[in-house]
Order: sequence, then C-alpha cells, then structure tokens
Amino acid sequence: MSIKIHTLAGYIHEYEKSVLQPEQFWSRIAETFHWRQLWQEVVRWNFDEPSVEWFVGGKLNITENILERHLYTLGDRPAIIWEPNDPAETALTITYRELYHRVNEFANAMKAQGIGKGDRVIIYMPMTPEAAIAMLACARIGAIHSVVFAGFSATALADRINDCQARLVLTADENYRGAKVIPVKAVVDEALTKCTSVEKVIVLQRTGGPVNMQDNRDIWWHDAIAGQPDTCEAEEMDAEDMLFILYTSGSTGKPKGVVHTCGGYMVYTQFSFENVFQYRQGDVYWCTADVGWITGHSYIVYGPLLAGATTLMFEGVPTWPDAGRFWDIVDKHRVNQFYTAPTAIRALQAFGRQPLEGKDLSSLKVLGTVGEPINEEAWHWYHDHVGKGRCPIVDTWWQTETGGIMISPIAGITPTKPAYATLPLPGIQPVILDNDGHELKGNSVEGNLCIKFPWPSMLRTTYGDHERCRQTYFSQFPGYYFTGDGVKRDEDGYYRILGRVDDVINVSGHRMGTAEVENAINEHPRVVESAVVGYPHEIKGQGIYAYVIADTTGRTEENLEEEIRATVANIIGPIAKPDKIQIVPGLPKTRSGKIMRRILRKIAEGITDDFGDISTLLDPEVVEKIIAGKK
Repeated sequence: MSIKIHTLAGYIHEYEKSVLQPEQFWSRIAETFHWRQLWQEVVRWNFDEPSVEWFVGGKLNITENILERHLYTLGDRPAIIWEPNDPAETALTITYRELYHRVNEFANAMKAQGIGKGDRVIIYMPMTPEAAIAMLACARIGAIHSVVFAGFSATALADRINDCQARLVLTADENYRGAKVIPVKAVVDEALTKCTSVEKVIVLQRTGGPVNMQDNRDIWWHDAIAGQPDTCEAEEMDAEDMLFILYTSGSTGKPKGVVHTCGGYMVYTQFSFENVFQYRQGDVYWCTADVGWITGHSYIVYGPLLAGATTLMFEGVPTWPDAGRFWDIVDKHRVNQFYTAPTAIRALQAFGRQPLEGKDLSSLKVLGTVGEPINEEAWHWYHDHVGKGRCPIVDTWWQTETGGIMISPIAGITPTKPAYATLPLPGIQPVILDNDGHELKGNSVEGNLCIKFPWPSMLRTTYGDHERCRQTYFSQFPGYYFTGDGVKRDEDGYYRILGRVDDVINVSGHRMGTAEVENAINEHPRVVESAVVGYPHEIKGQGIYAYVIADTTGRTEENLEEEIRATVANIIGPIAKPDKIQIVPGLPKTRSGKIMRRILRKIAEGITDDFGDISTLLDPEVVEKIIAGKK
C-alpha cells in the first residue's frame, strides 16, 4: 500500500515532508510497487527545456502492478462492475483473475496482428469492459494507446490517427448511448479514407447492427481472441517509456497529444486515488466519466485497479431512461464513492428532487466533482440531496496534462468550502504569480496558478512536437509549469480556481473570473446554467455578456434579465452586473462538458463565422440558434 493519510495532522505532516524532501517522499511511495529493476535517481528535471524524468533507470510493467500484484490476494474480488446502457440488460462483474486472463488473451491477439512495443493503437470504443481491457493489453505488450472518445467526428478521429501514425484501430460495430445507436464502425471507415498508417481494425460486436467489414483489414474481436492463450509475459518497460497519448483540443484547432509515461503515472494515480477518495478495500467506487478523457484513464482504469479497487463502468447517460438513472445505479450496486462532473449535477438538479425519491443512497460515503469548478448552488444541492448532508465533497482540480488530481480535499479529512478545491495534495507545490511573473506570497491573493516543482504524473511532451509543449506550458512564466488557470488563495490558504485566465474579464480595471459571475447568475432560482464572456466595451474596456439557459415561464425576458442583474449585484456587486443577457436554448459544449467560450466570445463581438472546427461539440446546431437569437 502507498502512504495513506487518515487525519488532518497526518496530511500536514506528509505535505511538509513532500516539500522539504520530495525525493525521499516519492521514493517511499514508489517502493510499494513491483519493479523489475529499481531506479538510480528519483527525479531529473529542468522546466526550461522542459525535461522531466522520474525513477530514472527503473524497469517495470504497469499491468504487473494491476494483475499479478493482486492475483493471489484479490483474485476473486470484483475488479470491474459493468452497468450497460439499457437497465434491462444484465450487469457484468469481472474479477481480478478474470481480468488477468482477458487482458493477456487480448494482448496475444494484438501480438498476432504484429503489434508490439512502441506501436500506437487507437481505441475508439463504447464504455464496455473491453475498452479497459484494450488499454491494459496495450500496456502489457508496450504498445502506446490513444483513446479517442467515441463521439468525435471522422475528421477529428483521422487527425488523431495521422498525428500518432497508429497501426491499429480498436472499435465496435455500434455504440448505445441513451436512446441512440451510434454507428462508430462507419465513422472509423470514413476516417480511414484519410489515413495511410492503419493496417488492421479489430471490431467488438456490441449491438449486432450491420457493418461493412473490409477484407484483409477488419477482424471481429471474438475472432481475434479465438484460440489465443490467456497468459502473456509482460513487456519490460523503462519508467520513462510512453504509456499513452491523449489528445486535448488546442487553441490552434490542431489537437495536441499529451504524453504520459509508465513509472511516474503509475505511482501518482494510485497514491492520489487512495487518498482523495479514502478508498477502503471492498468499497464500490464509481467515476461516471468516459475512458476517452483523462478522468477515465486515471480514475476509472489505472488508479483504482492499481489500488486493487472495484471500479464501476457505466455505458449510458444520466438522463435515460429517466433522470433517476445515476441514483438507480448507486442503489443497485451499493456505490460508496461517486465521482462526476458539475455539468451532470446541474443537469440533474434541473429535474428537481423527484428522481431521487425512493432511491437508497445510504451506501454513499464520498462525493466528488471533476472537470470544472463547481458553483455553490450545485455544490449545496449535491451535498444536501444526494449526500444527505453526510458525505464530504471532494472538488478536484487537475488537467489532462497533470495526469492526476492536484488540488483537492481529502475526503472526510480536509474541512471543505463550497466552490473551493481547498489544498494541494502532498508533493504538489502550487504558486500564484502576477502577470509579470512575480510570486504573490501569503493569503488573500489572486493571480495565475503555476507549479514550481515537478510531480510524477505530469506530461512529458506533446507527441511529435516538443516545442509546442514548451510554448504552451513553460514559456509564459519561465521556470514554472503554467496551468492556464486563474486562482484565488483566500484568508485560510484555500485555493479557488477561477477558470481559464483567458476567461477573466477586465471591467474598468477590475479582473473578474467568468466562473465567479456565472456562479452568481446561477443563484437565480429560474436559471439552469449560464456562460459569461467579455466583449469590447467603449467605456469599460470590456463588458460582460451573459448567455443564460432559464425557465422563462410566466415572465417576460426583460423582467428576468433585470432580476438576474439584481442577483449578481447582490452577490458580487454592481460592477459585475452583465451588460448584455441573452436567453439561449443551450450552450456550445464539448462532449466532456466544457463550454467553448471562444465561440461565445466571437458571437458576443458580432462575428458569426470563422469558428474553426465545431464537429467536436455535443450539439453543433446550438451555435446557429444562439446566433439567430442574438439581439
């Protein structure tokens, strides 16, 4: 077991040690894993190049730390519980022993197709156990996986395949998603008309729907594993060998492939998982993310399975067949730790408390949020109605690039405050810099969130373009990793994430985080969700433009707008009152729930085209509706 924190004093003690003696601190945690060869040096780093290496010279395979390490003690324990899209379909439980055999069998299937160490494999699959099995099978043989969310367009998929020159694509015939059936194999076929590197496609039969299978290229999953042995020796990997590439949208529109490596990522994901969620052996843990996002990598697959946990995977959506689906699953599987996005919480909050009625949520011990700062109103709804006032909320701040949770309460140990990520985990050294790069020390300060010392799970590069990595994360404030987020450290030393610094509006010289204004707007009882951007204002420099999804029943829009302005003035002050409020039917969101504010900024400025690629939006049509509704 890695270091477990059980008290606030224990946290303070470990945190101080981690800052004063980081090498000893991380060495002590890393020693609890299985290494084929120990490291010669704990860390080598230089943020100018940037160059970061952890556990230098160490040899391992991450899957031996998931499979062999748990086989004899936890072999009959559930590793993965799978809840399918349709509640009428039977859930599936896979034990650690079964997972060991299924991962090895699929690893052998890939080897039979000529895939080996260093080859890139694209995983474009539904939320089924096979997606996790595919990731682990790649890691087993040293292939580098790149999971692409199976809702991205053929163009977005082709861009990612071409960037990493993948040789193999893993997909399904179709995906179930709520009431929809999504033809993912057809998307792969279309993408591959623009790709030359892919030699084979392995297709999972999920729905049994009709698909086109190309001779000499496409193989059914069940045929690929037929006759394969269920043991496979794990490839020896260097601590700094690539584990996976995960693409995140870049400001230029070209996706950037964030690279994570084997040793440090392994050590950090287990450590952060066990501590943040206070996981105890035998608990059932559920993260509602998709494996296509970093949250799914770190906190559905790697972190929980390294810890010998039972991790629940859900194929469907929170609102189908009705808005009580999440709570049905918590009740059915006796979920102990529940981790979801504020977007999902706000969407469910809009349905009121009726979907919660009659659901036994007494098994819940910890609630978590991820993806964006949670607004206070949603925090209280989650705390009061889902957790019944007895479950601590861990509001976790981290990024694709950080690999793991960075600033977060430790469940039940750190006193929480609504909308605050609270304190950094041991080993994480945040600093707040002003725009000139000077550190703002002490409390009650606000500025740019940077990290001054490396941590094991941080990105190493952007695939095939190291200069882009340097420019994006290490050039603005030399000597620091720049997160791109604004942050406030309050009088208690607690951190509140204010959103992207390009989501900061400067009104008459006052810097305001869009998240802060949105939180205030969302306090109005008729507001479902809002998004705020700055736009050029001839007197103030920047004005505040608010897009609001609201219940307008029985009110004129003008009345509602004035009430919203009064609410904001009351909560933040008159300076924060939106200059323009547009009632909209929806917001342009990516499939992970992030609002695409650059589109909203352009519309606010009167630009109605040149939005770049909007195919990755959940509902691209909402952009046209917003433009049509602009006054």
